[in-house]
Amino acid sequence: MSAGWRTLLLRIGDRCPEYGGSADHKEHIETCYGMISREYEHSREAIFEFLLQCAEQLPHKIPFFGVLIGLINLENEDFAKDIVDTTQAKLQDALHNENRDRIRILLRFLSGLMCSKVVVPNSIIETFETLLSSAATILDEETGNPSWQPRADFYVYCILASLPWGGPELFEDFMEDLWERIQILSRSGWKAKSVPKPHLPFEAQLVAGKSHRLSLISCPPPNLTLTSSEILRGQEKHEADLKYPQRLRRLHIFPTNQAENMQPVDRFVVEECILDVLLFFNGCRKECAFYLVSLPVSFRYEYLMAETIFSQLLLLPNPPFRPIYYTLVIIDLCKALPGAFPSVVVGAVHALFDRISNMDMECRTRLILWFSHHLSNFQFIWPWQEWSYVKDLPKWAPQRVFVQEVLEREIRLSYFEKIKQSIEDAAELEELLPPKAGPNFKFLSDESTENTDGHKLSKELVAMVRGKKNVRDIILWVEEHVIPTNGAEFALDVVSQTLLDIGSKSFTHLITVLERYGQIISKLCPNEEMQLLLMDEVSAYWKNSTQMTAIAIDRMMGYRLISNLAIVKWGFSPANVEQFHVSDRPWEILRNAVSKTYNRISDLRKEIQSLKKGLQVAKEVSAKAIKELEEAKSVLEIVEGQPAPAERPGRLRRLQVHADKAKEEEVTTEESLEAKGALLARALEENKELLKLLFKRFVDVLTERLPAVSADGEIPNLRAGYQNVNFASQDLETATMEIDNENGADKNSEPNGQNTKNDYNVGELEQWCLCTLGYLKSFSRQYATEIWSHIAMLDEEVFVGDIHPLIRKAAFSGLCRFTNEGSQL
Repeated sequence: MSAGWRTLLLRIGDRCPEYGGSADHKEHIETCYGMISREYEHSREAIFEFLLQCAEQLPHKIPFFGVLIGLINLENEDFAKDIVDTTQAKLQDALHNENRDRIRILLRFLSGLMCSKVVVPNSIIETFETLLSSAATILDEETGNPSWQPRADFYVYCILASLPWGGPELFEDFMEDLWERIQILSRSGWKAKSVPKPHLPFEAQLVAGKSHRLSLISCPPPNLTLTSSEILRGQEKHEADLKYPQRLRRLHIFPTNQAENMQPVDRFVVEECILDVLLFFNGCRKECAFYLVSLPVSFRYEYLMAETIFSQLLLLPNPPFRPIYYTLVIIDLCKALPGAFPSVVVGAVHALFDRISNMDMECRTRLILWFSHHLSNFQFIWPWQEWSYVKDLPKWAPQRVFVQEVLEREIRLSYFEKIKQSIEDAAELEELLPPKAGPNFKFLSDESTENTDGHKLSKELVAMVRGKKNVRDIILWVEEHVIPTNGAEFALDVVSQTLLDIGSKSFTHLITVLERYGQIISKLCPNEEMQLLLMDEVSAYWKNSTQMTAIAIDRMMGYRLISNLAIVKWGFSPANVEQFHVSDRPWEILRNAVSKTYNRISDLRKEIQSLKKGLQVAKEVSAKAIKELEEAKSVLEIVEGQPAPAERPGRLRRLQVHADKAKEEEVTTEESLEAKGALLARALEENKELLKLLFKRFVDVLTERLPAVSADGEIPNLRAGYQNVNFASQDLETATMEIDNENGADKNSEPNGQNTKNDYNVGELEQWCLCTLGYLKSFSRQYATEIWSHIAMLDEEVFVGDIHPLIRKAAFSGLCRFTNEGSQL
């Protein structure tokens, strides 16, 4: 069977060798249809399946696939009807399984089929009516559940998203009535330059084909609730937001006089196409870049593409895919469009940098990680001299901290001298480089110190490690020769510093040391007090390397040498609290600890789910084996006048062994499930205590430092000193973006950096409060699912009394929590 038709289907609409480099869509369709026609008799099923697959995974080419199916419909009506019926069945299944992307794309596909006269327009209208009716039912206070408004919003969004792909035809047939119900005006008559119209040259042919009716669909019933509890309704709203998240929160990075000038509907369609390519080519970065740069539109869209990708990278609470995916796509786009896209990315970075002081803390962290990684793929080349002014800003100014953190991350990806060389044109920024990484070993031998007790004991420990002494012998040495004379804290000092030094050559060395000698540390750190001292030792030894400090503490938590509660307490120790607004060091360690805790719970839940499925299978196998054995035993025959089993003894033994093994497997799986369940219960209890401690520490440190609410109830404006004196002279259409509007953020702050280059007027205490409130909001948002399950406890034990309104606002806005009146707290 020839595979040529597959390639033609995949590349239809592209300027590519398969079509001789032609961009003529009509020629593409005729060529592809000719090939399919020749293969149809021998490959009908393959063509059927592949066309559907292409429509779902290359949805920006749906108009082309619709025309091909329309042309096939002229000769083979059954084929087209099967396409329509199968699509309807898939849509029905997607609705009940809540598969958002498939619902959206199948509705677009049906609209495309309607344009090619394959589907009756009335059928599309009926489908839209069903979705609208379901949305209305969901929002009804008596028959529905308004907490699930995200599902209703999604249904309406799907209808609106389908209209540009089939709008002109729908407008001719009942569109006005439907449009009134949605209460949006169709000003442009649903004509969009961004949607290819390959069916128009074939309209005279397609009109002769039979249009097929789409069977009625049904939507899942609304999730009814009988509770008036604010907490339970909040949990439902959170669950609904997770299942039906907003697909795109548009990030306007560029001013309108710089970005492409296109109609709103065209912008929407191109955004949808970009998001679809990112969705279906996740994991295939080269193909993703190819399709992104070759969308079948007649205008340029590099700025829109950059805004859309950055919107996804910075999407809250989480991007749809891992941030590294967007990093690689941006890199490949810079290589695919070397004359256009790199300058667009540079412009985006400058625009985001100019607004960094108002950016959400989570977005700021992601931007730092992305930018440092991006530069590492382009020889760390950047016009740093344009940012050299940040050296003169206060040490807590967000732009200065951003540059400082980017340079630190770059060093992790390279080495100190390389990064120092990369900023030689902006030598002022050398002040922002971290110290050259290297250990700070307290017991390093020299002539003046080698006779101290610490140095002697450290040498002895090194000799024992090199002499392959076992852990038990070393523990006895510590208990009998070190602790009695010098105390447990001194013993921890010597042991931790020495073992860290032995493992300092590389990450692998550190892991090896912790695996082999972790029991010694565990013996010395039986409680949180000693674990706090251990982290002080780690921080002191690696004071010149944020990365190694974070890695060492993270690994120690992994080996259960340090508890997550101890890490939170250490993270909120006075020395670390003073760094909250000028360094990511304490926040990285806190993020790692909380993330590892939640990952452990997530892994246990997955394992339990897998074991439940395995147990079900094991029970079925065991029951079947026992049944076969009993049936074999029940068949009797008369031997010498006595009843005896008719089966041969050998087969009975095999059946018995099989039944025993099956039963053993069932029992083993059941025991594993019980054990994992116990581990999960323990982990959830630990998690509860972690959340309580984390939020309690946030409340404590913020309460100590936040300016008080005035006597008349006025909430303090933490940005009162950061005024934008130049805004009036700027274009009102200047780029806007999602910013952190907590705590009096100035929505109209200067986006082009003109006043931030002169000064940053937020005081140090106010900036500390802004950063800490921002991280409180970030933690609440990131782990909202688990927090909601413990919100009653947090209300009783943490968010109690006369808590500062800015603390409550940050924590609750991260949860999207609402009061009984329906307004967000």
